[in-house]
Amino acid sequence: MELLQVADAVAREKSIDRDEVLEAMELAIQKAGRSKYGHEHDIRARIDRKTGDIHLARYMHVVETIENEAVELTLAQARRIKADAKPGEFLVDVLPPIDFGRIAAQTAKQVIVQRVRDAERKRQFNEYKDRVGEIVNGLVKRVEYGNVTVDLGRAEAILRRDELLPREHFKNGDRVRALIFDVREEPRGPQIFLSRAHPIFMAKLFMQEVPEIYDGIIEIKSVARDPGSRAKIAVLSNDSSIDPVGACVGMRGSRVQAVVGELQGEKIDIIPWSSDAATFVVNALAPAEVAKVVLDEENKRIEVVVPDDQLSLAIGRRGQNVRLASQLTGWDIDILTEAEESDRRSEEFRTRSQLFIDALDVDDVIAHLLVAEGFTSLEEVAFIETNDLAEIEGFDADIADEIKERARVWIENQDAVYTERRQELGVEDEVAALTGFGPSQLVKLGEHDIRTLDDLADLAGDELTEILGKDGPSKEEANEIIMAARAHWFADGAGGPPSSGARPVQGRAS
Repeated sequence: MELLQVADAVAREKSIDRDEVLEAMELAIQKAGRSKYGHEHDIRARIDRKTGDIHLARYMHVVETIENEAVELTLAQARRIKADAKPGEFLVDVLPPIDFGRIAAQTAKQVIVQRVRDAERKRQFNEYKDRVGEIVNGLVKRVEYGNVTVDLGRAEAILRRDELLPREHFKNGDRVRALIFDVREEPRGPQIFLSRAHPIFMAKLFMQEVPEIYDGIIEIKSVARDPGSRAKIAVLSNDSSIDPVGACVGMRGSRVQAVVGELQGEKIDIIPWSSDAATFVVNALAPAEVAKVVLDEENKRIEVVVPDDQLSLAIGRRGQNVRLASQLTGWDIDILTEAEESDRRSEEFRTRSQLFIDALDVDDVIAHLLVAEGFTSLEEVAFIETNDLAEIEGFDADIADEIKERARVWIENQDAVYTERRQELGVEDEVAALTGFGPSQLVKLGEHDIRTLDDLADLAGDELTEILGKDGPSKEEANEIIMAARAHWFADGAGGPPSSGARPVQGRAS
């Protein structure tokens, strides 16, 4: 019974199952038995769960053909011991209890301690693996090289130096609140990693301070942090009668101040979330005022124009404001002043107007009308419907047809020049036959010594997009072109030009 009492005490202390402690004891007794009777024997120990009695026995397996005499018997040998023995069963030879010597007792203790430790680690991992993303409280147990070991009560966790807030220091015995952001099972046991710098830590703090977030009335859509300095959090209310920003700020700022206090004075901007990207970006750049935005949805970039006196506020100290706004919204943000944007627009207008004047042989009035209508290239002019072009003020069907014809002739002449240049550079016709390349792009390939299908096939997708520049294919399209160039490597009977599955590139360099 004393054995059972010890097992109960260890199970309570280590918060593990009583059976696991008893199994560890059985393993220790079994190991001691094998040391006494021989390691080659199949010695098994069992502790009675009710009385605590120890049963030690040797097991012999009845088999047709013996491979190991220490643990196996033939059917004939077995029937001399037990008349009705059958192949596959075990004959049990009960052994007398053993007296533990000093070495055997020490070995048994090590086995029990190791098994109990393994069971404790398994319990810790199973308990904490589903608690990732949860805030926990603990006491600082020790600090080594800036890394903090935290006692959580039933486990220890690590708060690494790079997961602390800047200029934050803890001493032994300090109470600390942090986020469980990772639990890993490693050879030395389960490792619980905490963080106070993770964006989710701030979101969880708001959930604790703002009941509407906990109840799901207000939703945290995204968080961006520069730990210890500044943060932005985007919130959305699912109830039109509740202001999400006001609820998070609280009466006289009480709720947000509770979070700020926990984060060592980190400044927090609470932003109303919007499904409209432009509105969301404008909100995220607060407190700066925005005059105009231009979206590039394909590349997920947004150009923001601000008044000249708002530029430094929009960018923030060391670019902090625009960087956090970009992280919060998921858009790349370019900031221009109104003066810079006006100069750039004027330059673009002048450049495009001059292109149309030179290529179409028209006066500046017609060229300005085309640019004002949004035409950016001669291809757009050449392939637009006549009726659409004729709708421009001052144009009619005859003028539209004439302008389209001049644009086509100019493109054909340019293509002929590019084709001649491509041939001079030695770019093979098989490369030119691939869908996705315009004449000007083939010249760029030749200038970069890409002349054959093999040259093209050896490229990576990002290398091809870099060579062709902004008028070239996207990375996905570039990968398809390269795979089409490699087709002849796998075709039966090399020699014929490969058929391309690549999609055409939108637009051509003029």
